[in-house]
Amino acid sequence: MKRVTGIGGIFFKCQDPAKMKEWYKTHLGFDVTDYGVQFSWKQDDPTVEGYTLWSPFPDKTKYFEPSTRDFMINYRVHDLEALVAALKEEGVTVLDNIESYDYGKFVHILDLEGNKLELWEAK
Repeated sequence: MKRVTGIGGIFFKCQDPAKMKEWYKTHLGFDVTDYGVQFSWKQDDPTVEGYTLWSPFPDKTKYFEPSTRDFMINYRVHDLEALVAALKEEGVTVLDNIESYDYGKFVHILDLEGNKLELWEAK
């Protein structure tokens, strides 16, 4: 079974996300939206485009909890339901239920040091 197929996003805490986005836009040319920046690339099938999201979060965000780290990595996965079932059997802490949105399905887990990871199956 395929598990992780790539990095879907890099999220980090900062004191002022709006100023951080503006700094990256001004100095590094990031095409910033409300969600951050999408770095597009081609998948194994060159007709299918994928992307990796870069996104600053407020330093007081609760979104990364229960992790105490200032970052969270989003990993792209192939079959989220099957992977979550396997992870549960392997004793991995699954923090929530799979949520579906128009851009894919998500769930959160903890690694062995308590880092919160986001797993994403793109639509």
